[in-house]
Amino acid sequence: MIRITDFSFRYREGAVPAVSGANLSIGRGEFVGVTGAAGSGKSTLTYALNGIVPHCYPGDFYGSVEVDGMDTCEAALTDVSRVVGSVCQDVESQFVTSVVEDEVLYGLENFAVPRGEIESRLTRALADMGIADLRERAIASLSGGQKQKVAIASVLALRPQALVLDEPTAELDPASSQNVFDLLARYARQHGTAVVVVEQKIALLARYADTLVIMEEGRIRFADAPAAVLAHDGELARIGVSCPRATALVNRLRAAGVCGGRTARTVREACDVVKEAAA
Repeated sequence: MIRITDFSFRYREGAVPAVSGANLSIGRGEFVGVTGAAGSGKSTLTYALNGIVPHCYPGDFYGSVEVDGMDTCEAALTDVSRVVGSVCQDVESQFVTSVVEDEVLYGLENFAVPRGEIESRLTRALADMGIADLRERAIASLSGGQKQKVAIASVLALRPQALVLDEPTAELDPASSQNVFDLLARYARQHGTAVVVVEQKIALLARYADTLVIMEEGRIRFADAPAAVLAHDGELARIGVSCPRATALVNRLRAAGVCGGRTARTVREACDVVKEAAA
């Protein structure tokens, strides 16, 4: 679904490339988490997926980025947006109407979706995000988590082949953050949509992502299954990425020969490892 090949990009005003020599492949239905220290290039990497780079931010573009066979550099931004749905960190800036139903309808009407499909798409998108009961609510009256779900629903109604979200839980509490990730992971599985999430909460990414991508100074430092990436907690800490405490604990125990086996991603997995070692 997504193929990034030797991708490098330097913003016109930048002295050095924001991303350099990136290679990554993402399959249909795959959930990919991207994280890294501030300024590591993670947002620029996703901007290349939805065409923001180079269409909105000019600069030097090298390599290629393809989504469902479409080169996002050569294709028109309108064509890219039909394939890649995007949700920005500040969802307030993304809203163009004042009512939930109208917000979802806005994209459907602008993309000239046939009238006979509009109601079913609207209903399905709201149901997929678990907000069918908010259909007639004013967006201004919603909580932060509900607004995030409305923004995502308005994109899902367009049935994109890939979904890119930039820190969708940045302003949410832990329970709301988990709920959003539950919905995204389920949607990816059920619809075969590639989901790419930029997020600082590595514990959430490790729990839900099929592939965890770590950016360092514009380069992809790691791109592997979460457990395999988290096994390098010492190196991750040196580049400004903090592993979950449970992961760091089990890694230290493994290094000391106290236990073996898998890397723990959650507290529950850490407890299981310790119990096995103590048995």
